[in-house]
Amino acid sequence: MPLTPDQEAEIADLRSTARPTLRTVSEGAEKHLYTAHPVLDHGFVRLIDYMGDDAAICQAARVSYGKGTKSVQNDEGLIRYLMRHWHSTPFEMCEIKLHVKLPVFVARQWIRHRTANVNEYSARYSILDREFYIPAPDALAAQSVVNNQGRGEALSGAEAERVLRYLTDDAMRAYDHYEEMISQDGQQGLARELARMNLPANIYTQWYWKVDLHNLLHFLRLRADTHAQYEIRVYADAICNIVRDWVPAAYAAFEDYRLGGATLSAKALDCVRRMLAGETVTQETSGMSKGEWREFDGVIGG
Repeated sequence: MPLTPDQEAEIADLRSTARPTLRTVSEGAEKHLYTAHPVLDHGFVRLIDYMGDDAAICQAARVSYGKGTKSVQNDEGLIRYLMRHWHSTPFEMCEIKLHVKLPVFVARQWIRHRTANVNEYSARYSILDREFYIPAPDALAAQSVVNNQGRGEALSGAEAERVLRYLTDDAMRAYDHYEEMISQDGQQGLARELARMNLPANIYTQWYWKVDLHNLLHFLRLRADTHAQYEIRVYADAICNIVRDWVPAAYAAFEDYRLGGATLSAKALDCVRRMLAGETVTQETSGMSKGEWREFDGVIGG
């Protein structure tokens, strides 16, 4: 369970308190404020604050032209134009702050996106909870024979049981020793900042993550992709659901041009033109490597 009864009561209290404001409000984002969306076995994503909406993107794009005339249809068309032509600055006018609870190994992959502001729970000052990510059986997979950083077929039977037993037993044993090493009343013990080194990478941490919309969409383009690691992809999917309601026009354009679109190299584009002209193009005649051709074939073949 990702939330305790006390945490749920705190969220209910926050959501019950309304405050008047003169700033731009997104009704779609408002319904997500403070609500924890469960992810994995103990994790969650929670919208803490946001700034701007679809109109703020258009306002920034039109700043050199004054107010002019506009409509919702014009705004959607402008946003699609900005997305299509990779204009980033107007999207930077919107920001979002999330509270995320996630396994440490997911956090270390996530932090590679260095365009956000992050404040993480400190195990130097506080004691981490006994919460570990233990994959569901269908998320256990062997190493891919095609992709060196991907997964292959799911484990089953005795092999899956053996791996789950190791993951659970090792995590609990490490936490037992962590507790025993920490300084307690009447015992000198070890400093918390040192005791934490023994904990496994599947223990949960938490952070506040604030990012502008442009960089958030870049994060989602990579992490909501089907090729992304499952454990970070489910967080990206949860964030996508929030962003879809927060800035619906921007998200629709993002979904069309980024998530659902594809970028073709000059060689790939040449192959498409040759195919449209009736030529049979193969990997050998394409000028592409086997890997490039496999990816190209995946795009045009669906």
